[in-house]
Amino acid sequence: MSMTKNSVNRAILPEPTIRRLPWYLSYVRMLDKLHVDYVSSTQISKELNVQSSQIAKDLSFLNVKGKTRIGYEVKSLVAELEDSLGFSRHHDAVVIGTGSLGTALMQDHGLEHYGLNIVAGFDVRPEVIGQKLGGLPVYDINDLPGWQQEHHVSIAILTVPVDHAQATADRAIASGMTAIWNFTPYRIKAPQDVVIANTSIYAHLAIIYNRMQQTFIDTE
Repeated sequence: MSMTKNSVNRAILPEPTIRRLPWYLSYVRMLDKLHVDYVSSTQISKELNVQSSQIAKDLSFLNVKGKTRIGYEVKSLVAELEDSLGFSRHHDAVVIGTGSLGTALMQDHGLEHYGLNIVAGFDVRPEVIGQKLGGLPVYDINDLPGWQQEHHVSIAILTVPVDHAQATADRAIASGMTAIWNFTPYRIKAPQDVVIANTSIYAHLAIIYNRMQQTFIDTE
């Protein structure tokens, strides 16, 4: 297969495409572990329930091309997807709010396979400050500005109570953080040059409940 390395700016990719690319990556990574050499868009389509034409279109944004009747070379496709998604580069992050969710993220070393390296946690509770969670140190949130001046971390993962979300985000941004991964149900405000990604567990729960209710109504 012919696959050209390129310097695609991920910011110009359509967001629906960006959301699908990790699905493709997870599948072809499994194939790579099974020592499969080639995969077609039809095979990916059957496994992921995404139309093969959509898969081909998504991969075309990355200038990835497969061979007729053979498909894409798995190892090359894995490498190209990882690079285009930013997973092949390491991005340091801190967790702000080391409750149950924050602790779970600090203990999830699987995130390292996607380029995210959590290096520390920050909290306000005396009982956790100075401790280690998932092998990572927890610091006083008041120490964030000085700590950030030394370490220059870009990403803050926000897992604080909702009533502290905006104020905590403001502190992270003021300390020099340029991206916020927001796990709170509060839509925080930030300057235009700060990247915000909202992961709403509660919104997705509502979607599940709504669809379950609709299925119940449809089967009555």
